[in-house]
Amino acid sequence: MTPVAALERVVHCLDRAHDTGFKTKAFVRALEVARALPPDELAERAKADTLTELDGIGDSSATVIQQALAGGEVAYLAELEAKTQLPITPEGAVYRNALLGDLHMHSRWSDGGATIEAMARTAVAIGHQYMVLTDHSPRLTVAHGLSEERLHQQLADVATLNEQLAPFRILTGIEVDILEDGTLDHGDAVLSQLDVVVASVHSKLRMGSKEMTERMVRAVANPNVDILGHCTGRMIGKRDPSTFDPDYVFAACAQFRTAVEINCRPERLDPPRPLLKMAIDYGCYFAIDSDAHATGQLEWQPLGCNRAAEVGVPLDKVLNTWPVEQLLAWTTQT
Repeated sequence: MTPVAALERVVHCLDRAHDTGFKTKAFVRALEVARALPPDELAERAKADTLTELDGIGDSSATVIQQALAGGEVAYLAELEAKTQLPITPEGAVYRNALLGDLHMHSRWSDGGATIEAMARTAVAIGHQYMVLTDHSPRLTVAHGLSEERLHQQLADVATLNEQLAPFRILTGIEVDILEDGTLDHGDAVLSQLDVVVASVHSKLRMGSKEMTERMVRAVANPNVDILGHCTGRMIGKRDPSTFDPDYVFAACAQFRTAVEINCRPERLDPPRPLLKMAIDYGCYFAIDSDAHATGQLEWQPLGCNRAAEVGVPLDKVLNTWPVEQLLAWTTQT
């Protein structure tokens, strides 16, 4: 394993553990430094024990580099690999083993931390056949959302990557903001060009229940919307769920064939179990999505799989258990 590969894997594991603190930032910086140096210079500095003289390389990252160059076990990486594995129940494993893809993730084009290619290659490594790239829409300026022009540039990049990564497929998509009146942050002319559209509320989360219900129903009724993302908007321990009438919203999802996302982010785990059971009762479709913003977070799907198994989500109604052509046929019809 090269020093760069070892550092990449350390960052991956820290992301998998949802470590957003100084340690992760330090290893990300060390990785940037290591990538920028010629391999020979990195090896020479390791031999001379001068790695830490480089701005961005500390004692821990220097040790990782030295152990990778020595060709033996990288102790810190081995420790991380062991302790950052995600728990999965036997029942949840049935769902995880059935997943063929991931329908919601972000790249550096918006607020993600990895390139599209890095996300795709990680998706391949964990056994997926396809993924949907769903960077944010322009209203979410804090996340550097994609204008129509930038989205078209991204589509060209995706086409090139698909040629390189075949038979793996990167499907085109977006996480489009649901605006206050229930309209969407891109028009039909833009959204109709994409393979999969996830629609989510990111603003005015505390609006009244009646208004929020009408807002969400109008969005899921849009024929270009395929998935309702993280429907309550909750952040566990930090932000309460939005209030809306779930009967109306899930009835609309069933009527208009808009899937309900089971969001796997540890701070979201959205929808809560009671709402998930209601969505099942209404006959909704589902998507078990990582909502990953880094490569390690693509491994969060077991969290949603465990919850799906707990409440008895019908496996045949989980969109990302379907082959890619079946998925695309379904999103075209909705």
